[in-house]
Amino acid sequence: MLRRSLFAAVPLLAAAQGGKPATPPLAEEIEAFGLRWQVIAASDWKADGDELHLITARPQQANPRRPIQFALAKTEPLASFTLEVEVKRSAPKGSLILVYAWQKDGYFNYVHLSDDAASRVEVHNGVFHCFGGDRVRISPLEGPGSLPTDDWHAVRMQYDASTGLVQAWVDGKTSPSLKAVDLSLGAGRIGLGSFFNTASFRRFRLMRG
Repeated sequence: MLRRSLFAAVPLLAAAQGGKPATPPLAEEIEAFGLRWQVIAASDWKADGDELHLITARPQQANPRRPIQFALAKTEPLASFTLEVEVKRSAPKGSLILVYAWQKDGYFNYVHLSDDAASRVEVHNGVFHCFGGDRVRISPLEGPGSLPTDDWHAVRMQYDASTGLVQAWVDGKTSPSLKAVDLSLGAGRIGLGSFFNTASFRRFRLMRG
């Protein structure tokens, strides 16, 4: 009993001293779309034919404030690619993310697709950068919400590490909110997930180069 109490006190002591909570490791794997994906917990996901469903949300509230609930494809670092996938957000409101340029825990970028316009909620519907701390927006605020309904939407994302340019289209349309440049990360891995919600993905295609 004493040993258990001492170990239980360690996280409380770290929090009292201002320690940051550790990001849960991507300790398990799932298979979807012909690829293996690293995840925090396989039970958080459901693969069903050509569909992948995130069924458990794991919001990272603070310290640092960035998404942690995504499936990370087990590929080599990608310097240039086009990603196509159909996505479905949770209802009645929701959002999801497409991770790119992932280097290691806490060092990655992502495109956030939401029903909210960025001018209304500036941490939604845009491109964001994580570099060891809180996520930071790196795209403009102009543009409508990308996922106005909870139907399936066709998404295309292109990235070129040589220029740092990323851009996304939803149902064939783009906006300044969905375009950004970042040269700090370069080639990296890709992922699918969400910051605060559940989400679904299907008809995934990855074209390298």
